Amino acid sequence: MVSLVSRQGRQLQRYSRTGSRLVVGCIPYKFNIDKPCSDDLDQAMEVLVISSQKGYGMMFPKGGWEIDETIKQAASREALEEAGVQGNVERRLGRWRYKSKTHDAFYEGVMFPLNVTEVLMNWPEMDVRRRRWVTVAEAREGCEQLWMKEALERLVRRLANCTRNITTSMA
Repeated sequence: MVSLVSRQGRQLQRYSRTGSRLVVGCIPYKFNIDKPCSDDLDQAMEVLVISSQKGYGMMFPKGGWEIDETIKQAASREALEEAGVQGNVERRLGRWRYKSKTHDAFYEGVMFPLNVTEVLMNWPEMDVRRRRWVTVAEAREGCEQLWMKEALERLVRRLANCTRNITTSMA
């Protein structure tokens, strides 16, 4: 059973030693089976982007890491709450320090890939966010947050290396 309520408030929020809010996010992705196999990962893969709660911009699901969950559980929860997807949280892409757009504060963000296995018809924030599957190129162009773009580039490089290794071992 999936909870259709987003967590609210900051009472369980984790903070770094320097007082920065710890934020966890993910890049939901899938391979497009309608596209012919090619060496161009940008065409073979799609990522799921969401709007901000105010309805503008393009970003990946992210939010506070809370004290009653592991970091991967937090990434999975954010994907469910904000984008309505579930899947396998993979190895961490990295850690970034960035300035909040709405608060005069710096946050520490950690991003993970999420290999999507299920897209839900109903999810907690469906009334305040839009979601859309886009190509890697569209995400690069539309995402305004530099740290999220860097995470996307790391994911593309990682997956390109994996597919190259698989292809080489099959030859």
